[in-house]
Amino acid sequence: MKKIILNITAVLLLNFSLTAQESKELIWEENFEGHSLNMEKWSYETGDGCPDLCGWGNNERQIYSEDYVEITDGNLVITADKVGEDYYSGKVNTKDKFEFQYGTVEVRAKLPDGHGLWPAIWMLGQNIDEVGWPASGEIDIMEFVGRQPDTIHNALHTPASHGETENIKTTPVKNVTSDYHVFKMNWTEDAITFYIDNEKTYTFSPSEKSEKTYPYRHPFYFLLNLAIGGDFGGPEVDDSIFPKQFFIDYIKVYK
Repeated sequence: MKKIILNITAVLLLNFSLTAQESKELIWEENFEGHSLNMEKWSYETGDGCPDLCGWGNNERQIYSEDYVEITDGNLVITADKVGEDYYSGKVNTKDKFEFQYGTVEVRAKLPDGHGLWPAIWMLGQNIDEVGWPASGEIDIMEFVGRQPDTIHNALHTPASHGETENIKTTPVKNVTSDYHVFKMNWTEDAITFYIDNEKTYTFSPSEKSEKTYPYRHPFYFLLNLAIGGDFGGPEVDDSIFPKQFFIDYIKVYK
């Protein structure tokens, strides 16, 4: 009898979750269909960040190129590789094409393994050109570094932390690179909550909210990239792993 009750409870909870999701309005989605990146939704970021932000501000090693971004079998595929003495990878964003304020984000992705890799699903404030970083705010929906296998990072960067990674939660996920996972964020005026495969991992909601402690009351845009090395990815890179690929199946935004 106890087992039956537990099973019924599980079904009810699942139905409640599905009903709650269905009650939200889907305002934007990207399923990466077709054979090329939809340039009405996305822009490429290319180069090594120089001269203004060499190493993209983190001493990263890769040069970003459009050639390392493709659409294959309904996935955005970002490839990291080493050619000669240089590392190459891809980075895209929705700046000036899709930006939103508050809502629920779901991203289904499969992460690459390998020491030195640093894939990320993240967001920046659309006002970054006017106020700079970290005043714009940064939301890291998912970060993974190959030197810390089976660990996912959720983080927020704010002016109060001087951009440092103080507001962070690491979550162990067994065999995280062996299959697809859904990374979710629920963002409101007062809190940002992260989930991995529908399990809540971290809620950020400082007691006192201001532009310095909670710069998350304006629109943000998406960034997807696969970095190599860097301050977070680690100074050591295992060159034997290349090429490696980061797969993003879909992104959905609900209000």
